[in-house]
Amino acid sequence: MTSRRPARPAGLSASWIPALDVGGTHVTAGMVDLTTGQVRTTDASRRPVPPNGSAEQIVDAIAEGALGLGAGPGRSWAIAMPGPFDYERGIAHFHGVGKFQSLYGLDLRAELMAALPRPSAITFVNDADAFLLGEHWVGAARGHERAVGITLGSGVGSSFLAEGAVVDQGPTVPPQGRVDLLTYRGRPLEDAVSRRAIRAAYARASGLADVPLADVKEIADRARAGDLVARRILTRSMSVLGRAIAPWLARFRATVLVVGGSITGSWDLIAPPLRTVIGVPRPLRSTGFVLLPAALPVQAPLLGAALCLAAEATPPHLARRLRR
Repeated sequence: MTSRRPARPAGLSASWIPALDVGGTHVTAGMVDLTTGQVRTTDASRRPVPPNGSAEQIVDAIAEGALGLGAGPGRSWAIAMPGPFDYERGIAHFHGVGKFQSLYGLDLRAELMAALPRPSAITFVNDADAFLLGEHWVGAARGHERAVGITLGSGVGSSFLAEGAVVDQGPTVPPQGRVDLLTYRGRPLEDAVSRRAIRAAYARASGLADVPLADVKEIADRARAGDLVARRILTRSMSVLGRAIAPWLARFRATVLVVGGSITGSWDLIAPPLRTVIGVPRPLRSTGFVLLPAALPVQAPLLGAALCLAAEATPPHLARRLRR
């Protein structure tokens, strides 16, 4: 398969676009130049966001990350946000997902329009779509006609791209293109594959349920140091993910699965069980299917969000997802 640089959408400005990637525990800010695919960040580009904080605390944290860019007034902002979220209206619908519960029903666009330096507009984009669009443009999915992206962090995000277009309907993708809507043994997938699930499983299995929960990075460090319980928990979580997604990779005839998100900082531990369980399903054998970590774990969501904003009109292949 030959690699090609996707054509820049019509109507783009050569100016830098301020973009944010809001995760379950952090916000990353950057200025994006879509004429070159460059992302400019600062020392304060990544800031913590309290997932269980008040609405005011969360909005303030996002705004502080944005203001650290030093972008002037009158700019349009691109923001990659996890779901559930009404991307067209800018309304948060987080409930029962282990983060941002206090934002439920909040008009986040209105809050940020008031907090940022007189923005001309704010466009929200699904963070998994933004991630895979960025990786498809200049990252690990570049040159692949049928690509799937998974983001692992406070939850499981997903995106399916066919020739650079988001696919979220039809028999070849999960409902709404969302892997997080899948189940495993009758329970939501995120009950086994997420930051909160891994932390809780390790606490139970290690007998440390009454002490502060170790985070995934610490669990991974313990696994590398010989903690068999930690290794088993990570292996099981990724095996569950592999079993859930393998049939959809085959149906979609993906040539690449790109994995991003904070948990991929432990790629040496999570890739082997994921690769083993996925294997190479028969429909994929002729495609040269590969499993890859994100090439641009920080920049890709910012690039993808800016791509969506800078299009002269909402790209038709994103319209359904933006209305979701």
